[in-house]
Amino acid sequence: MKNAKCSIEQHIKATLTQLPHIPNNIYIGYSGGVDSHVLLHACALLPDIKPKIIAVYIHHGLQTQADLWAAHCQKITKDLGIKFLMCAVNAAANSGESPEEAARNARYTAFEKLMNQNDVLLLAQHQEDQLETVLLQLFRGSGLRGLSGMPEKNHFGMGSMLRPLLHVSKQRINAYAFTHRLQWIEDPSNQDTVYDRNFLRQEIIPLLKTRWPSLDKTVSRSALHCAQSEEVISSIAKRDFQHVFNKSDHSIDIALLQIYTHTQQRSILREWFEWLDMKMPSQNTIERILHDVIGAKNKSSPQLKLHHITFWRYRGKLIALRNECNAFEPCEWLDKNHPLILSNNMVLTLTPQTNGISQKYWDNAKITLKMRQGGEKICLPNRQGHHDLKKLFQDAIIAPWQRKIMPLIYLDDKLAAVGNLWIAAEFYTETDLAYGISLD
Repeated sequence: MKNAKCSIEQHIKATLTQLPHIPNNIYIGYSGGVDSHVLLHACALLPDIKPKIIAVYIHHGLQTQADLWAAHCQKITKDLGIKFLMCAVNAAANSGESPEEAARNARYTAFEKLMNQNDVLLLAQHQEDQLETVLLQLFRGSGLRGLSGMPEKNHFGMGSMLRPLLHVSKQRINAYAFTHRLQWIEDPSNQDTVYDRNFLRQEIIPLLKTRWPSLDKTVSRSALHCAQSEEVISSIAKRDFQHVFNKSDHSIDIALLQIYTHTQQRSILREWFEWLDMKMPSQNTIERILHDVIGAKNKSSPQLKLHHITFWRYRGKLIALRNECNAFEPCEWLDKNHPLILSNNMVLTLTPQTNGISQKYWDNAKITLKMRQGGEKICLPNRQGHHDLKKLFQDAIIAPWQRKIMPLIYLDDKLAAVGNLWIAAEFYTETDLAYGISLD
């Protein structure tokens, strides 16, 4: 932890020295508020880094004054001799997402898109922000990872994210702003106690500080202890995770997972979530995966749908799939000589070969692609009768989630092929020139 007597400029210098490289671009998240203004102003006083600084204003479009705030920020950066960049984002909340979370996710996504190798993003969160974060995580029943609060330094996109003011008190930031006569924006939404963080800031923390004046400092210290403990536990969980993880399909080997204790299994699953770049799960989510999917009885392929993810148990594996990647829009294959990219980014490529779909049928037909609706049948070459697709998938041991997104290819509205698996007898040839279909 940095010395409390250091100047804000020294805090910034000390934080930048943690980087293993000299940064190329130094982006600063600049909202126009007092905290980010102090960070920007202090950085502008450091001649070694000033030419690399780019102040970034994220325009959420949530406040009527947002355009005026953007203009204010641009003027301040011009006066400081700093480059300015405005990024407009869509901060509308998705289902199950709070307005705060939606704005934060939009903001961080915009920042991440800016980052190239050896770039760094500086954010202005301070000691009292850390206090609020830890309390919110505590009230939500978070474990060590949540109670660790915000890290001072972490990887971000292709670069790094630093919070040089994380051990600086709000009082010192305000004192700096008044000393340097800074002009900043007061966002009226910061006073609205309908938001949890504002409620803590306006109602709860001032009361707590009447009894424990150094609360922000001591809780920040506790967060650091939690982060150190979490680092040790996570290193063990990462080792165990590699033992049960299948790199080929990003699944978990259930038999190997069950060798571990229930507590260890929870830690391994959290490492799996992190590896998949998914939102860290609640304890309830972990328990439901262990009980409803892994531990389900009398079900061949149990599944659990949670928000945008579906978890499957299939042939001894635990697999997580993003729901939005499942479906694709029906479409027509117009340029038959080039690969077709479906709306879910699956790519179909046509390859000339000696057996497959007859070229004479393919070249003269209207080609359309659809998803399964259920009840489809196909007559296969050298086999009697029509075969139900469901039974064919089961016999071929095609996973349920793969069956859902397997494209059905129609020639003049007749089912001609099922992805790269089967071709209807009516369109199949071993003598004429033919096409094969591959999926990526």
